[in-house]
Amino acid sequence: MKRRLTLATVAVGAMLALSACGGGDSEPAATAEGGVPLVKEGKLTTCTHLSYQPFQFEKDGEVVGFDVDIVDAVAKKLGVEQEIINTSFETITSGAEFNQNKCDVAAAATTITDERQEATDFSEPYFDANQAILTKADKTAKDEAGLKGFKIAAQAGTTGLDYATENFKDSEVITYEDLPLSLEALKTGQVDAVINDNGVLYNYNTENKGFAVGFDIKTDEHYGISMKKGNSEMKKAVDDTIKEIKDNGEYDKIYEKWFGDAPK
Repeated sequence: MKRRLTLATVAVGAMLALSACGGGDSEPAATAEGGVPLVKEGKLTTCTHLSYQPFQFEKDGEVVGFDVDIVDAVAKKLGVEQEIINTSFETITSGAEFNQNKCDVAAAATTITDERQEATDFSEPYFDANQAILTKADKTAKDEAGLKGFKIAAQAGTTGLDYATENFKDSEVITYEDLPLSLEALKTGQVDAVINDNGVLYNYNTENKGFAVGFDIKTDEHYGISMKKGNSEMKKAVDDTIKEIKDNGEYDKIYEKWFGDAPK
């Protein structure tokens, strides 16, 4: 299914201010099969935050990835095409994008948390994850004690940042806007380690020489597709799709496509 990418540069403060003005209460512009509301005719508009390989990233001018394929299955069920908007992760988790009727759903490897559920609704979990620590190969850490004195990069608005801030008291935690900036900081020696979801860090380590995943941190996180609070029709459509593709084997094929093995 063809996907279009709309690059959206969004100022977090501006979006939050707009969401407070009440302009996002307008009715959606269209509906899909089953009466599911859509912000744009014939499109399932998805907010994401690039780049987060292998979940969502740009390749040859197209946004691809595990999350993209999962939402494509939802779009197919609704009889529409997926259109992707790249925006700030924090305006996704805050619900600002939904309150402005900018997106129907968000798929950005987003961990379901109690705080985020206050701002948006989530689908049933579709992916299990933990945190991990990535370092350079010549300066590794095998456990949390080994991070003492390290400068650690963490992505803004993520559960990795929350964990690092709470637990790495003997390290300096430095916040970066996105994962690519965190990885670049490690590459150039500005930091000694990166904390983020294990899926993306293992992927980066596989595709780049000179790095090492020191250890995983068991946090038992679950990703969900988010949507506007109270959008029960969309939640049902997404939940039904996730169940269907898990039951018919399509989920396993998508998983193996992006991670090399079927889910355990």
